[in-house]
Amino acid sequence: MERSRRNELFLNVGHTLDHLFMLIFPTVVLAMAPEFGRPYSEMLPLALGGFIMFGAGSIPAGWLADRWSRRGMMVVFFVGIGVSSMLTGFARAAWQVAAGITLIGTFAAIYHPVGIAMLVSGRDKVGRVLGVNGVFGNLGVAFAALIAGALAHWLSWRAAFIVPGIASIAIGIGFAAAVPELKISAKAAMGGPRQVFSRRLLARVFSILLVTTLCGGIIFNSTTVAMPKIFDEKLTALVDTTLGIGLLVSGVYVLAAMAQLVVGHLLDRDTIRSVLVPIVALQAPLLLAAAFFDNYLMLLIALAMMFFIFGQVPINDAMVAAYTDERWRARALAVRYVVSFGASALSVPLIALMHRYSSDFRYLFFVLAGMATAMFCAALFMPSQASKPAAA
Repeated sequence: MERSRRNELFLNVGHTLDHLFMLIFPTVVLAMAPEFGRPYSEMLPLALGGFIMFGAGSIPAGWLADRWSRRGMMVVFFVGIGVSSMLTGFARAAWQVAAGITLIGTFAAIYHPVGIAMLVSGRDKVGRVLGVNGVFGNLGVAFAALIAGALAHWLSWRAAFIVPGIASIAIGIGFAAAVPELKISAKAAMGGPRQVFSRRLLARVFSILLVTTLCGGIIFNSTTVAMPKIFDEKLTALVDTTLGIGLLVSGVYVLAAMAQLVVGHLLDRDTIRSVLVPIVALQAPLLLAAAFFDNYLMLLIALAMMFFIFGQVPINDAMVAAYTDERWRARALAVRYVVSFGASALSVPLIALMHRYSSDFRYLFFVLAGMATAMFCAALFMPSQASKPAAA
């Protein structure tokens, strides 16, 4: 039991680091733009390669994990993303920043297909563990704004990449020393008793998953990447420094992350459909509201909006866990994250385009509200008979 908790802790911390590293740049870009002599709309696309690799790298990572070693891939993740972040911190030209962030995205791609597969392996109920893991991931989203904002404010934007990089390498060494290779249980490997679903049902479920993953990925990434700039423009009565923006963004994300504990609890008690439908139903009206309000009201809307956006994440993973076999789950999760993070990469040019076109984020929120509506329509077709997600 102690070993299991230790493994779970390392995997949860890994989720925090994964999202933290991917969102350092969207915060420090506010401080980098003057040094590089480029506006926000030109600096932000430097992150595109990182977000593309965040998705594209998932399939080879999942394949290697299933064929070689899940533990070994996690060691590569911790050390590789740390080194990549440090290299980015030493960048002197825009192309070097872009290359460094692309390298960060390449190693960041390892976590979700590998870490999540390790986390749910051999479990009969995955709601709670996915909920807790989701909170850790969203703390990474929150701490990215806080840590990067603080380091950029008190030291420099370079420190915002270098300091977390050193920490990740140290954690990777600890993981390698403390976590043994975890074997897939004989029951799962031999195909023990598990529920069999018809091809028609699986096609239906994974079509719904495709829509929620595509649209949800763009919504999640667009809101988290743009939030520091959104707050910079829409909360002018509340904050006017990079550190202050980071604090507010972090506060919203920490509170919103609690949604995943609630959703994880519900997933272990109710059907996936009964949890998914209300979570996606409330996203569209909140995204629309965000387009029209500023300052205190915008802060409250942002909190509610991110609560439901964050709350959706463990539901998508629970769908994969409920309808896939243990032996190829890492590869199934890899495909899900290729779709999710591949779609997420579209958020970077989308944000830049919308901001360049309108000089604010109103049209961005309109587009995201349309995607949330599409998710709601798809969720209505989710079957209700698979009551609780089970690890095969």
